[in-house]
Amino acid sequence: MELDYSENEIAFKKELSPLDEFAIEFVSILNDLGIKYVVVSGYVAILFGRSRSSEDIDLLFEKLTFTRFQDLWLKLYEKFECLNTEDAKTAYEQYLLNNNAIRFSFKGEFLPNMEIKFPQDRIGELALNSRIKVILNGNLTYISPLELQISYKLFLGSEKDIEDARYLFRIFKDKLNLEKMHSFNRKLKIEEKYNKYIK
Repeated sequence: MELDYSENEIAFKKELSPLDEFAIEFVSILNDLGIKYVVVSGYVAILFGRSRSSEDIDLLFEKLTFTRFQDLWLKLYEKFECLNTEDAKTAYEQYLLNNNAIRFSFKGEFLPNMEIKFPQDRIGELALNSRIKVILNGNLTYISPLELQISYKLFLGSEKDIEDARYLFRIFKDKLNLEKMHSFNRKLKIEEKYNKYIK
């Protein structure tokens, strides 16, 4: 897999998995509506070729007014359905405004699904505001900066998360801004984990 990498954009081609196709279909709607979002967590490693099973994708998006959210809801409902509630107002007021995620899948299916929520802390805001472009087979997606993604995976600390972090580091180690990564490591207080699993 050949990657065309710059600081704020990664372009590449690969054979798409069903999870890739699902992600592309979903985020294309946010792209069309001009909604700012960022894909985070495990799917980022899978996107770049890590072989492990996953049926969900985590996505943060900018805090919207209910009117804008309703526009998104109606557009999504042309192909997707919400697994939490069938009512847009309930999804917005009882879930999103209370820092809870909502999940969408293709209509009539449970898996795969997209878990979406507003950023809940400074790390989420940072991921959203410093997102980078990924062009996969000509399709646009936004992901969190790889340095932050690696540090945050180490912070989460499960075996799966650590392996995701190690995988991303191996793939991109010659491209990463190590100074930026060390800054994230200090903020998350995971220098020991970094030295143990990555360095």
